[in-house]
Amino acid sequence: MNLPPGTLTRLSARKDRHSHAEPDRVRMQHLALDLTLDFAAKVVRGTATVRFVRPDPQAPLVLDTFGLAIEAVTGADGKPRAFVVGKEDPALGAPLTVTLVGSDAEVTVRYATTARAEALQWLAAEQTRDRKQPFLFTQGQSILTRSYIPLQDSPGVRITYEARVKAPPGITVVMSAEQLGERDGGFAFRMKEAIPPYLIALAAGRIEFAKISDRAGVWAEPSLVKSARDELEDTEKMIAAAEALFGPYRWGRYDIIVLPPSFPFGGMENPRLTFATPTILAGDKSLVGLVAHELAHSWSGNLVTNATWSDFWLNEGFTSYCEQRIMEQVFSPERSNLEKTLARTELVRELGELEPWQEVLHVELDKRHPDTAFSSVPYVKGSLFLQRIERAYGRDKFDAFLRGYFDDHAFQSITTGDFVAAYQKRLASAAPEIARTIDLNGWLLGTGLPDDAPTSPSTGIAEVDAALAQWASGKPAASLVTNGWVTQQWEHFIQSLPADLSLARLTELDKTFKFTRSGNSEILTDWLVVAIRTGYKPAMPRLEEFLLGVGRRKFLKPLYAELAKTPEGLAWARALYVRARPRYHAVAVGTIDQLLSWKPSGAPS
Repeated sequence: MNLPPGTLTRLSARKDRHSHAEPDRVRMQHLALDLTLDFAAKVVRGTATVRFVRPDPQAPLVLDTFGLAIEAVTGADGKPRAFVVGKEDPALGAPLTVTLVGSDAEVTVRYATTARAEALQWLAAEQTRDRKQPFLFTQGQSILTRSYIPLQDSPGVRITYEARVKAPPGITVVMSAEQLGERDGGFAFRMKEAIPPYLIALAAGRIEFAKISDRAGVWAEPSLVKSARDELEDTEKMIAAAEALFGPYRWGRYDIIVLPPSFPFGGMENPRLTFATPTILAGDKSLVGLVAHELAHSWSGNLVTNATWSDFWLNEGFTSYCEQRIMEQVFSPERSNLEKTLARTELVRELGELEPWQEVLHVELDKRHPDTAFSSVPYVKGSLFLQRIERAYGRDKFDAFLRGYFDDHAFQSITTGDFVAAYQKRLASAAPEIARTIDLNGWLLGTGLPDDAPTSPSTGIAEVDAALAQWASGKPAASLVTNGWVTQQWEHFIQSLPADLSLARLTELDKTFKFTRSGNSEILTDWLVVAIRTGYKPAMPRLEEFLLGVGRRKFLKPLYAELAKTPEGLAWARALYVRARPRYHAVAVGTIDQLLSWKPSGAPS
């Protein structure tokens, strides 16, 4: 398999270095929540009943917590169980160790969250679109679920769950589970399929539902729900395309909730209920590739999950590959090629900025937080690796491999070593001469982008390059033929602009294409980066408005990073950040704090 001795052992390691739990001794299997959402105090309080099996009958139950106020632990008999909250690690939180008695198979933890619950974002009514009711949403990936639920917070521990959640009048609660309606004064939920804990998700606010198909629909604030439904109307087509490619959809429903703009990601693949940012609603369906991506996670990530965060590329590389197969099927091969070309270009750019350890697919995370490895590497490099295998063996054989991979590992958490074993069994062993041409070690453990990384030529990119050449030769911007360009073409246009543009040329572009007032966040972010770099002052009020209004880390990071390159820009960014920081989720705050050298006290270091 052209892997050096000992490499497969390394790729097969299952110990989760980011969890205090000891699932090989006592393993959690089911979670039952009974929670109350206190919007006034910004606290979630209630009970978590944890059911488990005990491979080691003498071992205690160890759960992960982060900043939780643990009030009591009782057994199924209602009697107290001895417990201790251990020493807290700044990143991993503290272990909750419960002494088990006799044949204990479950315990109930009564607890409350604190201001340190980084998974939770509480929004005042004025921070929502309709300004009618407050809002709450959670974000558990990678290791934040432990900040609002005591549990074994490891992707290698799959659990089922049920919940009853009470909320104030006028607030609707939804979760990443089957919705059972209102029961006993709360909203009831059930997830019968075993999932990793980072996929337990909750949102609560003034929201309404709009149907797309019998198994798909959209939740959003009332003023947004119709336009969101119209933008995402191709969701059912995507589900059907994905099933034809990857096998049956095994989660029942596929709904999407469009959250307030402070949500830190484009989307989060919570099963049965994808969380999405409103910035994907461009009005022309040009950004719905995000839905294809989150939908693809229903197979790669949710159905077959990385066992540790070192194996994160198994989630995102497979999903990015599957996303483009869906886009190709629902839209066109050209649309897919356009998106793949831009993603590859961005990967190459980003590789020039990353540390060597961050460039590796099977990333070494010992003593590192999983989020420090977040980049386009697991997504795009992982996808290119799978494209390389597909082109080597042919699409028919690779599609058969994919179907078998998802079937063989359904509802399991696997390692990169498990992937290698599946590849060897289903592809390499049948065609060893082809297998010898693919450098598994270089792809999985090497830095940079291998020389055999595939390309996907795009006529759409060629059109943009031709227009850029015409403009560079002096042709007026207004005379360029740009009718029908999609978002990705505009992104390539802006990203390819010369670094030394004059104020006059920038003004001409802005007057012609109205970049500064664009309602498309992808285009706007690229333009604002150019504006910062070139000192284009007419865009600065829009930059301030955008940074105060949007919390998606993908947009915040390049803008703050560009500002931080000059002393003047850094000072301006820090002054703005004082106002913006309370509006951002903890996931985004952690990234921007580091970019701006920001101390928790609020004073820059």
